[in-house]
Amino acid sequence: MSQVEKARLFKSLHIAEKPVVLYNIWDAGGARALDKAGAKAIATGSWSVAAAHGYKDGEAMPLDFALMVVARIAQSTDLPLTVDFEGGYAAEPDQIEKNVGRVIKAGAVGINFEDQIVNGTGLYAIPEQVARIKAVRRAAETAGVPLFINARTDVFLKAGPEGAHADVMEDALARQAAYAEAGADGIFVPGLTDGPLIRKVCEAGSLPVNVMMRGGLTSVADAAKLGVSRVSFGPGPYAAAIEDLTARFNAI
Repeated sequence: MSQVEKARLFKSLHIAEKPVVLYNIWDAGGARALDKAGAKAIATGSWSVAAAHGYKDGEAMPLDFALMVVARIAQSTDLPLTVDFEGGYAAEPDQIEKNVGRVIKAGAVGINFEDQIVNGTGLYAIPEQVARIKAVRRAAETAGVPLFINARTDVFLKAGPEGAHADVMEDALARQAAYAEAGADGIFVPGLTDGPLIRKVCEAGSLPVNVMMRGGLTSVADAAKLGVSRVSFGPGPYAAAIEDLTARFNAI
């Protein structure tokens, strides 16, 4: 398939109550393993990719190096590849547009794009993040690839304990609507694990909803019943692999 065809296929996999399952990997070996196992698409996790190469999360890995990893993963599989691109390695829209063009050139057909200020505090105000998302969309249009923009909002992660998540729901829904208008294809709500609140996000907007399997959210089947269109596992797979590696060494 061409990159355009992969992008269209990837978008078609986002179906409410029949979510695409993305078990996040960090290298070409993981991509090949999941390809053989029957995965429908490949997704990286920024924390995992960084840790696997000796870096901290938060765009600490040099962009050129990160793009080399993306390119190698893309070359290792025929499956659609979506990349956790954090905050786009830039604050200003013009530079974001350039950087997104590079990750598309490396082989990505989708990206996660977050609204927290990387290595700063808080979130970008909605108008600022809208301008940033529009820059991502311009890059995709210039490349001629219908990139799946998975707009990540960190309102729930920043809110802390689950009991506070209802208090930030209004902000989350406002961001969901604004990001959709700006050209996003999906909304990612990491940290949100409360079933009724997840269902509210799914019912409130037009975008496919992505949840991260963590905490009390442990069943893909249960998540599907809430109306989500995508489930991912973030750094969980890497943490499990490292735990297994360590345990095996200690058992020698």
